[in-house]
Amino acid sequence: MTSFFDFDEIFRDFDKIMKRMHGLNEAEKDLKSGKLKGGWNVKQIDEPNIKGYVIQGRFRSDQPLEPFYPFKPNDPFERRPIPQRSFRAFEIASEETREPLTDVFEEEKTVKIYVELPGEEKDDIQLNVTKGAVEIKAKNFYKRIQVPSNVDIEKASSKYNNGVLTIIIPKDETIPQEEKRRITID
Repeated sequence: MTSFFDFDEIFRDFDKIMKRMHGLNEAEKDLKSGKLKGGWNVKQIDEPNIKGYVIQGRFRSDQPLEPFYPFKPNDPFERRPIPQRSFRAFEIASEETREPLTDVFEEEKTVKIYVELPGEEKDDIQLNVTKGAVEIKAKNFYKRIQVPSNVDIEKASSKYNNGVLTIIIPKDETIPQEEKRRITID
């Protein structure tokens, strides 16, 4: 019977990893005793949406380093080295606007909208209301929400507390369409 995993090979690879880990312990002992010259290079990463450390060992020794391949070439589970520019993807993602989570409740006399804007400051949020939509712009978020056309934009109010923007717009059947008004956030 054949299986998806070759367990003998997995255990051989695991044994190679353990031997390599033991070699790191030996290298640490040699470093402390002075046989091995070099040291650890630690770089802290403190970017928006990226926190952590990159730790690199830089050493000189008379012994040549053996290449270490715990996975076969063409193995779908193979781990590849992270390219130097890989963190740029996180920077680009953090610069892009996202669509916030929203809840819209249309009641008999009002429309209530709750918008989650975590990490935003009140002054960075721009809120516009027209007869048919509410537009929310922030540093990291953007959303346009459809609302009934019979809302009274002059009486619309909003409040921002703990990352949640609450918008309350009363309904009024007598107001003409296509008006637009900017709402200040309390």
